[in-house]
Amino acid sequence: MAGFAYSAINAQGIASIGELQATDLESAREQLRQRGLLAERLERVTEAGGSASRSPGKKVTAKALQVFARQFATLIGAGVSVVAALVILEEQTEDDNLAVVIADVRAKVERGLLLSEAVGSHPKVFDTLFVAMIEAGEAAGVLDTVLDRVAIQIEKTQQIKRRVKSAMIYPIIVFCFASLVLTGMLMFLVPIFVHMIKQNGGQLPTLTQYIVNASNILKSWWYVIFPILGLAIWSLARFKKTQQGRALWDAMVLKIPMRIGATVLKVSMARVSRTLATLIASGVDIIKAIDITAHTSGNAVVEKSLLDVEDRVQEGIPIAQPLLESPIFPIMISQMVKIGEETGELELMLSKVADFYEDEVDTSIASLTSIIEPLMILGVGCMVGVIVISMYLPMFKMLQTIH
Repeated sequence: MAGFAYSAINAQGIASIGELQATDLESAREQLRQRGLLAERLERVTEAGGSASRSPGKKVTAKALQVFARQFATLIGAGVSVVAALVILEEQTEDDNLAVVIADVRAKVERGLLLSEAVGSHPKVFDTLFVAMIEAGEAAGVLDTVLDRVAIQIEKTQQIKRRVKSAMIYPIIVFCFASLVLTGMLMFLVPIFVHMIKQNGGQLPTLTQYIVNASNILKSWWYVIFPILGLAIWSLARFKKTQQGRALWDAMVLKIPMRIGATVLKVSMARVSRTLATLIASGVDIIKAIDITAHTSGNAVVEKSLLDVEDRVQEGIPIAQPLLESPIFPIMISQMVKIGEETGELELMLSKVADFYEDEVDTSIASLTSIIEPLMILGVGCMVGVIVISMYLPMFKMLQTIH
């Protein structure tokens, strides 16, 4: 999509100027004709002209977006015009990056663009879900209601992310600590013990020899091992960002034992149900709602399954049927969707499913934490214990020789 600045007149001869988004010049002319306008001047907006979208240099936080949506909804509900509301929000937002974006959105709305078009020109800040809901709200004349739902959606999404992150903090800290302890013992502690043992003429048992070999390799080749390890982590991160890598990684994550894969699936189900319910309640077309939900699901396997559902729904099949046939979606979701379709309360049923899975995520994370914590402590203890025992074995052997 590109920006086009125009000056045009309507059937009454009233002139107007503004800016619109279109794929090419002819599409821009067609948009004007649909609005009942005859273009007098129509030209592509360039960076040199200074009218291009200004994107923030840094990422806008989810919290800032939530506050923006909530305050915007309040102002629109109070009868304030869109432009006036944007002016107020631009002045009072505490996020400087968001203030830049709001200023650009306001300028484009003043030039004649729809709010959804202006917001859509900042895809790094406002995702497809945000834009689609505003577009639906504009069409239905319930912009304040839709913006309030956007704020709730952002809040629910962030709640799940915070729960998952808080559950991951302890294992990550323990793993990093264990790695540092293992590296320190192999590079500094083991050589001291080996030197003492060799001075006393002791023989190294098999277990001790393995630890000594590992220590020698790490001491001699650390400048090669650490860069290779760092390169491997970087390569994995890069591979995960590719379409193939993301699909493979997400499929593997869902199969991790000890309820980890099941918990990840519940997180995805909560997000999918909440997003789809919000979009349907906002008046977004069901096909478009499924497509947006698929691309914001956060898991490649779930995304592919939802896109398959979208294809089947386009053929005229009820949503519940392909959900029931999919191995990814639990039976509960398909049954609740079926009830929602039959009663005409699909949004309500999906909201109940989202509430259920959000509670399930809390329970699963608490259960996982209770399992992982002792396992991590046991793992660190075993690692340190093996090294300590391997160092004391030669001493025990020398004492037996003396006696």
